[in-house]
Amino acid sequence: MSALRYRRILLKLGGEALAPASGYGIDPHEADKVAGQIRRLRDLGVEVALVIGAGNLWRGVDGLAHGMDRATADHMGMLATVMNALALADALRRAGLDPRVMTAIAMTAVAEPYIRGRAIRHMEKGRTIVLAAGTGNPFFTTDTAAALRAVEINADVLIKATKVDGIYDKDPKRYPDAKRYEKLTYSEALVERIGVMDSTAFSLCMDNNMPIIVLNLWQEGSLEKVVLGQPVGTLVSA
Repeated sequence: MSALRYRRILLKLGGEALAPASGYGIDPHEADKVAGQIRRLRDLGVEVALVIGAGNLWRGVDGLAHGMDRATADHMGMLATVMNALALADALRRAGLDPRVMTAIAMTAVAEPYIRGRAIRHMEKGRTIVLAAGTGNPFFTTDTAAALRAVEINADVLIKATKVDGIYDKDPKRYPDAKRYEKLTYSEALVERIGVMDSTAFSLCMDNNMPIIVLNLWQEGSLEKVVLGQPVGTLVSA
């Protein structure tokens, strides 16, 4: 078996990864597909932490458009990520893994509270952790939560899984001549205002030298190739 380039990863998923074709809700079949990919990583010996968004259940911008308080909208989004995390953990369990859902907002009846040392210990014991409820604070995205958790758990890389095979200079779905970047520096990503992650997440990764790889989750074998050190997607680093 090839040597691993990344032994501990944090995988950031959008809530849409669990959604049916309509884009809204949770489809257990889609959750099973994601769990299957995580199982293949675990079979390679990779320690995996996951952060998942909530775009399939709740979009705070919709609430803001109707005059909702930002903090309220953000807290609703955090709760929605817990629903996604529970669904994903259930799929991981069906795939033969041993998941743990950990939340930044205490809700001990359904999940463990996020404690850094305990999260690391779970991974060392071969468990897959699903980190929910963002940072526990409003005004921060799940991308920022992913960057923070990646740094905290000493991940080797933060992988941002999307439906596009990397970062482009413009929307490749609208512009056939869009150029894909193989590599970017943190500074270039910030200056170009790359929309794949927010500036707070990019800055946090830059300050802590946490490499980011943006890839297409549904491109066959993309996750395995990344952890084995093969060129996939776009690398953002120093």
